[in-house]
Amino acid sequence: MKKLSLVLLAGLTLLGLAGCGKADAKAQNEIDVWLTPQWKGTYSADEKGADYDSFLKTAAKMYEKEHPDAKINVQVIPGDERDSKMSVATQTNTLPDVFFDSTFVLSAYAHQGLLDPLDDVIDSSSKDDISEQIWDNVSIGDKTYFYPFAQNPGTLAYNANMFKAAGLEEYIAGEHEIATWSVDDFYQILTKLKAANDKVAPLGFFCKNNQGDTWNMMYLRMFGNQFFNEAGDLIVNEKSGVKALDFLEKLKDEKLMAAGPESLVSNDVNAMFQNQQVAVSFSNAMLFNGMLSSMDAGTVAPFDARLANVPGEEVPTSFTYVLGSGVFNTNGDKRKELAKDFVKFYSENEELIQASTNFLPVRTTVADAHKATLPFWDAYLANNQYVVNFSNNTPGYAEMRNALYPELQAVMTGEKTSQEALDNFVKTSNKVIEKGLRRSKAIE
Repeated sequence: MKKLSLVLLAGLTLLGLAGCGKADAKAQNEIDVWLTPQWKGTYSADEKGADYDSFLKTAAKMYEKEHPDAKINVQVIPGDERDSKMSVATQTNTLPDVFFDSTFVLSAYAHQGLLDPLDDVIDSSSKDDISEQIWDNVSIGDKTYFYPFAQNPGTLAYNANMFKAAGLEEYIAGEHEIATWSVDDFYQILTKLKAANDKVAPLGFFCKNNQGDTWNMMYLRMFGNQFFNEAGDLIVNEKSGVKALDFLEKLKDEKLMAAGPESLVSNDVNAMFQNQQVAVSFSNAMLFNGMLSSMDAGTVAPFDARLANVPGEEVPTSFTYVLGSGVFNTNGDKRKELAKDFVKFYSENEELIQASTNFLPVRTTVADAHKATLPFWDAYLANNQYVVNFSNNTPGYAEMRNALYPELQAVMTGEKTSQEALDNFVKTSNKVIEKGLRRSKAIE
């Protein structure tokens, strides 16, 4: 009887192991893909049933047809829940296999050693089709951690009607061009706008929170500050950075920007620009095209809106948000390889990459094929020479963002000098950055 029990127990154990093996095999053929809301529909929001997961679900269906054993699960994560959800997933070892998002918000996971480099799946034709500036934005050291899919260039926007009324025609670029102004030009523009109409704020500036702070970082580069040195440390408290913040304070004191910037968020300023209460504002490709569409639809009163770079004493500054995919290495080798193959599939598939026109393509071939519907493409392409990697893909970038806006507020309210504020910002941020660099698994 005892022998029979042992035999039965052994048999059950073997069955259990076999069952686990089967479940594990199934799990290794199934991956989870997360994304934050980007655009609705696969190629257009006009599609029936268009939603934020449409593109990746279409890609999954196409991939599964070619790979019947694979299963792709797609889930939309609200942007304001991403950080908390990812924190829990990291702690509980339940990270997804792929995340599709703005790449700068995911770079911390590369430094933590949780993302797998994608160099082995990116073909040479894709390398050549996408600009060096884009690849720089998705690389750490000599490794590529994100496969770029689309981009969202950031610039300023200005009301050309107000410029004309103020006699500023010489500073107006073509309808589908990006104006380039020096800092002196910028000051003259804002001064003349105020003189022509004191009921409109010449410039919209904001620093209530960290939203839209990329533009503020661009302003701090106006006098040539590089923001980061070659070692990855912040250097914005050097003379050129302090001069830029002093300049912004001067604009505030002379009432050349909207009152109370310390209490304004980016959405406030964007609304003020659309309501023609501000003459010069921030913008990006998605915001600008959305505003033009709203003008066409009659929900925003039409005016002549055009684009400009953030001014520079010698050269202007520009940046772009890159939308792409990162692959986590936490779910086993088979799932990791499946995830990388899926990312390669939709990032290179001739049909699927057309969806990048919902933003702005990173691929020259796609943009060239859609030039009729992308009137600003040539301007953005020419503007690549001014694009900087604004986050430097630095570890601790999230903490750095949270350290900046209180210092800007302190200057705008007169509590600190520009030097004091930037010294504190650099000191606080460099502690985090240096700790992150020491621990980084992405930098050898």
